[in-house]
Amino acid sequence: MPNEHETVGAYALGILDDAEATAFEAHLAGCQWCARQLDELAGMEPMLAALADLPPGGTGIPAGAESLTARPSPRLAERLVDEVAERRAAKRRRNLYLVGTAAALIIGGPFAAVATTGAGGGGDGDGGRRTQARETTSPAASDFAAMPDRVTATDPATRVSATVALEQRAWGTQTVLELKNVKGPEKCSLIAVGKNGERETVTSWSVPDRGYGIPEATDKAKEPLYVHGGAAFTPNEIDHFEVTTFGGKRLVEVDA
Repeated sequence: MPNEHETVGAYALGILDDAEATAFEAHLAGCQWCARQLDELAGMEPMLAALADLPPGGTGIPAGAESLTARPSPRLAERLVDEVAERRAAKRRRNLYLVGTAAALIIGGPFAAVATTGAGGGGDGDGGRRTQARETTSPAASDFAAMPDRVTATDPATRVSATVALEQRAWGTQTVLELKNVKGPEKCSLIAVGKNGERETVTSWSVPDRGYGIPEATDKAKEPLYVHGGAAFTPNEIDHFEVTTFGGKRLVEVDA
């Protein structure tokens, strides 16, 4: 994220995402300079938005700009217009990236894994200037709930609990893992071990410091991890699953 002082214009226009806006608001609470700049920009949103959309070198005055009473300094206005234009371009690039990622997941089939948390998954809030709706359930959690064939286990030593939902597909086995009581920072994998002894990495993910599915937590750490995966094995070819760290430590084993 850019320096907080440089995001005041984007915040005034409501084009920060949820995390950026939250960080700026925390900064704003203790920064008189940003508070003054935000006051200067009161009523300036329409003009700045229109200026940001003008082509390079454009000299037209956006409709309604002449009626605005707020007048920031020329250098500030020029910098904010550039910032707004750049952030809009970045948002367009991010949207294209998300479309490309979705296409890659469709084409990649079972070997393209997406890790997401459960209820309350990361989305923009709907309060204040941020109007994008927050998803209440992740796709992985929804798929997990819809897959009745599940196996589960809790390791007596690590206390990590894992439930693997299975569904046979033409290419092998689709899985959704629910993982609880795992603490980070850590990098982990779900391994399918075949009855013939072969091992396949079904999916992998990172565990943040706060962890996932921590029973005593009062924040997002209380939510389990839900993560998609796929194996070339058919369900009846799988002997068991293992959740292991990248360092080789086994956190929990789940019989298939």
